[in-house]
Amino acid sequence: MSRAEKVKAEKIRCDACPVMCYIAEGRAGACDRYANRAGELVRLDPLTVVEATEAQGGALVPFLGGEDWDGDILAPSRQFVTAVGAGTTYPDYKPAPFIVAQEAEGVDMVTIVTEGIFSYCGVKVKIDTDRHIGDERAPVRVEGEIIGHVMTGEYGSRMLSLGGVDHLTGGSKAEGRVTCAALLALCNREAVEMQVEGGARLVVQAGRAPVIDGEAERLMRVGCGSAAIGMFASEHQAGKMLDIPPTGISIRGRRSTPGRYFQVAEAGTGWGGTDITDPLTILGPFKPKESWPGLRLLMVSTTGEQWGYYELDEGLKPRPAEISPELRAAVERVAENCEPAMCSVLFMAGAGGSLRAGVTENPVRLTRSVKEALTYVSCGGAPAYVWPGGGITFMVDVMEMPSNSFGYVPTPALVAPIEFTLRLTDYAALGGHMAEVRRLEDVLGPEVRRVGPGHRAWPTDRRFYAWGAKP
Repeated sequence: MSRAEKVKAEKIRCDACPVMCYIAEGRAGACDRYANRAGELVRLDPLTVVEATEAQGGALVPFLGGEDWDGDILAPSRQFVTAVGAGTTYPDYKPAPFIVAQEAEGVDMVTIVTEGIFSYCGVKVKIDTDRHIGDERAPVRVEGEIIGHVMTGEYGSRMLSLGGVDHLTGGSKAEGRVTCAALLALCNREAVEMQVEGGARLVVQAGRAPVIDGEAERLMRVGCGSAAIGMFASEHQAGKMLDIPPTGISIRGRRSTPGRYFQVAEAGTGWGGTDITDPLTILGPFKPKESWPGLRLLMVSTTGEQWGYYELDEGLKPRPAEISPELRAAVERVAENCEPAMCSVLFMAGAGGSLRAGVTENPVRLTRSVKEALTYVSCGGAPAYVWPGGGITFMVDVMEMPSNSFGYVPTPALVAPIEFTLRLTDYAALGGHMAEVRRLEDVLGPEVRRVGPGHRAWPTDRRFYAWGAKP
């Protein structure tokens, strides 16, 4: 036997992903999720079960059985087996690692759980801020590598699209490695520093305030300030209906409808995400026939964090003045109607034919069952939004999932949990792997990690049970 053959003989071959690592005794593979324990391939992360309490109520996939569903997939005192820690179907001739049956309100249900290997995946990031972080379509870089781009902004938020197969496998090895590492960290709720080309330096972490050019955001705009406090300028239609006389104010910018102006300023980090630092710069000369000395002027940013109060002098020039308690309360009301700024990370992927083959012998039947709402799709026990159209393209909020739900393989690709839940009779009709169905009581054991529904109740530590004890 050659030296190379002897070395291989002392190792075991992991078939959990296309990398096919040779793993020595007591060591883990490249993904850190599978290891060699006494010649046996084991999963390092425990199978995770979500447990409900009486107060949380609901029924297991209750939309199949009644009209009083409150959105919870769990029934009192029931457990929901997630795919976290379950393992994969690779190579893809195998059934899903766990196909678990249990009774729910007199109906036999089955949940099929798999950790899918997703090359076609990415994240959509919502950053609550009015600040300009970069132009639409501007590349987003991590460690100098492009991992995505800036999307169209939304009301009070900036949006990023990160990852995708072109960045994971379509570019250089460095681009794929950095993209995979950034996606993994974001999905596991860790902070990632990134740079928008020609724009801001960002620190993004799910559930935390965004940090933009070293400054943490506090509030996000969620409504028009004037509507929040019932205050409208004279030029606005509401002002006319309230018999507010013309004030002679002149705004620099493109007039749209009465009282509304666009292109008043450029994007920036000043008032309302613009380059304005002095609000008076947006004003032209006041009209002498309509304005008068003593005219009061209150200017407020969209989040109420910046404001200025002025009165016109004899020359119709605005001068800083002392604000009244009533107007100061109005400014505070604008800020009060803004919510805390936060980063949201939504994982998005497509469940391909190989993954679906772990559920049924005819994968397209599963797709049809999902579209017909006979099969419920979840991700780590969290509800997944399934996009319309062909295939099973789903999206899930990582904050609703158990901690450390995501892994990776050096392909590079992300490993994410996905569960399909349906009636046992429907599963049989799909051509499911009925011989692999196990009862819940046969799956539960002391090595299973139990968590409560809702991310606030879930633990944040990473536990390794496969070695027989927690380190």
